[in-house]
This record gives sequence, C-alpha cells and structure tokens, in this order.
Amino acid sequence: MSDTNRPTAEALRAARIEHPGTRDRDLAAEFGVSEAELVAAHLGHGAVSLAPHPDRLVPALEALGPLMALTRNESCVIEKTGPYAGYKPGANASFIAAGEIDLRFFPSHWVYAFAVERETERGTQRSIQVFDAAGDAVHKVYPRPESTLSAWAPVVDALRVEAPALQVTPRTPVEGPSGDPARAPELREAWARMTDTHQFLTMAGRLRMNRLGAYRVAAEPLTRRLAPGAIAACLEAAAGTGTPIMVFVGNRGCIEIHTGPIHRVATLGPWLNILDPGLDLHLRADHVAEVWAVDKPTRRGAALSVECFDAQGMLIAQFFGVNKAGPEALADWRRIVDAQPTLAETAEPARAAG
Repeated sequence: MSDTNRPTAEALRAARIEHPGTRDRDLAAEFGVSEAELVAAHLGHGAVSLAPHPDRLVPALEALGPLMALTRNESCVIEKTGPYAGYKPGANASFIAAGEIDLRFFPSHWVYAFAVERETERGTQRSIQVFDAAGDAVHKVYPRPESTLSAWAPVVDALRVEAPALQVTPRTPVEGPSGDPARAPELREAWARMTDTHQFLTMAGRLRMNRLGAYRVAAEPLTRRLAPGAIAACLEAAAGTGTPIMVFVGNRGCIEIHTGPIHRVATLGPWLNILDPGLDLHLRADHVAEVWAVDKPTRRGAALSVECFDAQGMLIAQFFGVNKAGPEALADWRRIVDAQPTLAETAEPARAAG
C-alpha cells in the first residue's frame, strides 16, 4: 500500500470505535496495515510505547501478579494464566519456566511494545502487546480479576519510552518443506545419535533440511504421517484418560507451553479448542495440512510428539507426553498416538469404497 492510500491514525481510531467487537488482527487486515500500526495509531489515545526487550519488560510484569499470557501464530492461539515469575535472561533466548507460565522468548523479534487501555462494554480492558519487525503480534499480556491492578500504572511508567518511528518491514516468507531423499541414510544415522530434542534442528540443518522436510525423508519408524483428524483424536483421548501432555504453540518471537492434564476438548466450527480453567487453546483445524507422529531419542528415553503444519509448511503446534509424569503416563501417551491411523491407512478404505 502506498503512503497516499495508507489510512491515517485518525481513520484507524475511528474504525476501532465503529467496530468494537472486531479483533485488532482482523481490523488491521481489513485496512491493509499491520496490527502494530493499528495499535500505534492510538498512541496518546490509550496506548503508550514501552521498552520492548524482554530483559526489561518481562521481569517488570511479576509485580502485577497472575496474568493471562497469549501467544499465537496464523492458525493457533494459546492462553495461560499465572504469574510471570523467575525470568531467566539469555543472549539469543530467554525464558520463564515457573508454575503455570512457561514461555520461551527470542529477543531479536521483540521490536515494538505498547501498553493499551481501551474502554469496552465490560469496563477498561488493559493489555501489554509486543510485535516483531513486520508488525505481527509476538506476545500479549492481559490482567485478570486476581491481578494486582494497583501496580499497573507504576509498571507502565517504569517501562515507558519515547515512541520510536514505526516502520514495519515485509514479513519473512514461510520456508516450505526442504528435504533431500538421497541423504535419508545420513539423516537416520544422525537421528539415532540425538540425545536431546533440541539437537534436531541443528542436525537437520547440517543436512540441508528443515523440520518438515526431514520428517518426510526420515519415514517410518521415526516418523509417521497421520490422518488430519489425529490432533483432535489425540486431545480427546488424553482428556478422556487423564493423560498429561505438553502443548507448544509459538511464532518467531515467543513459544508458550502447557504441561499437565487437559479436560474439556470441543470443536466449534473450524476451531478445535481446549477450554479449561487457566488454559485456552484454539486451533484452526481447517488450516492443518499435515500431521506427523515423530519419535526422537533422548538421554531419558524416546520423546514422541504429534505435530501439525499448514499448507505452506509452517509449524502450527506440537504435542508431547510429559516425561516428569513418569513411565506410565508416557506409555499412555504412546498408546494414544500409536492408535492413530496413518494418512495412507485412511486413504485405502476410501479407495476401496470408490
């Protein structure tokens, strides 16, 4: 969009008032601007620019008590409630892993941050929102009724900075699956030598493959391509049997993790949902193009995951068993995953029926 056609800040604020029920993400898309630009249009009108680096921003949130942490990508959003306690800084990645809030932060993608106050029918809605260079949301934080709202103004004042010139850059295209079938023997040998799941991307990269490409090349028994309904089936089975799981949802700047049992799994239209106290997950099932069951060796035994990707090859979400829950819980998770048919197995009856 040229500068002459770009909506003014006044126009964006007016649109926000006219469409109070429309999510910022959707309203921004309607006007051809990034979500960060829509929020920045409210600077001086309910929005304040904050220091975006997680080393400064995240520790300050602890004073607010329990908060709702929201992380999303194009196809999935996860919301967890708890205190932002125990922040651990790092040069390339930092994290919180204490209690209900389990987050991984990648500081190079924390480019813009805002505190936002908006009047709604239900009262004042407050949030802290972080965006990457493309103006896409990286992480959002919302106070809950049990939050320490008396600390809100002091926290915002402590983080307040002069608003930088907001110049969003084009979004980095999604890298499609990259694999080399000719190197399958090398991949399987290197795979067998892994002792930690975090070694996987480095290992695949050395062979000029990415995650989805390597999954396609590795093949059974290391990977199995499952039927599209496997995610819902696994979540429903985990909820029904009380099997604890780990859920990973993220984007370039943040990964949010749930560990523990899940209870209420519901499909509403295209959305597959987990609707539990302190945890909400909303996954666009119609965006899921590939589902893989993946076995990776670790020092503590095999780590079995179910992972889903969109049509461009972007990772949407990952689901694991919980190692700390013990061997019985891991065995339950394996039984759930092993019971899922492969894509080929579901295609065979369809061909026979035809």
